[in-house]
Amino acid sequence: MADRSKAVAIIPARYASTRFPGKPLALIGGVTMIQRVYERVSMAKLVGEVYVATDDKRIAEVVEGFGGKHVMTSPALRSGTDRCAAAARKIKGDIIANIQGDEPFISPKTIDAAISALLKSPDGMMSTAAIRIKDPELLTSENVVKVVTDRNGNALYFSRAVIPHLRGKSSREYVSGFPFLKHLGIYIYRRDFLQKLTKFAATPLELAEKLEQLRVLENGYPIRVAVVKEESISVDVPSDIAAAEKHIMNLTSKAKRN
Repeated sequence: MADRSKAVAIIPARYASTRFPGKPLALIGGVTMIQRVYERVSMAKLVGEVYVATDDKRIAEVVEGFGGKHVMTSPALRSGTDRCAAAARKIKGDIIANIQGDEPFISPKTIDAAISALLKSPDGMMSTAAIRIKDPELLTSENVVKVVTDRNGNALYFSRAVIPHLRGKSSREYVSGFPFLKHLGIYIYRRDFLQKLTKFAATPLELAEKLEQLRVLENGYPIRVAVVKEESISVDVPSDIAAAEKHIMNLTSKAKRN
């Protein structure tokens, strides 16, 4: 029986990715990416059950093979949020954690921090996580989403651009001139709000930035942001596999030294 005091984690995973077909089944150090994500999520203390939401039998079979749980969803669903919401309708749980299926090294502490941020906000509907940016290249990359928050830890805006702009500062002074935050792709929802969110129409800022979370802000709902310290390495395209495997080697080497 599910522990209603803990979140139910759902990992959306589809096979037909445009940039990386079959990505959930890609091997990283001999283990499929979906299994690595599943195992990391399962280690979070505030997560009760973990499910993979997929539209592909090949992914479902792999999940069953390593002892995981899955929910079959329609291939017609437009986004990971829609897939997560569809799976949530078949699962009991008051708090739903949407964990990206391309985060094989996501920290359980990051997941717990994001869940805790929502639990500590009785009126909150949604939370996420972010980490301090220290690399200038990450700051200027449009593939790295930045977020700024208010004094209460709620998101003011998400952007692919550098926010805020530091007037009078050179590009070299930027990283040291402000605590810029990189948004991490993890979303925690109240169950009812997740279902409500999927019924909202796309909004102007969302379409401009290609960032679905802006739909929430544009409709007047706050997003609580937990600032964490544990970095993660996402796998977006095939070339990212090499960096992921190098990361595993570094972790293994570090463990042997200790």
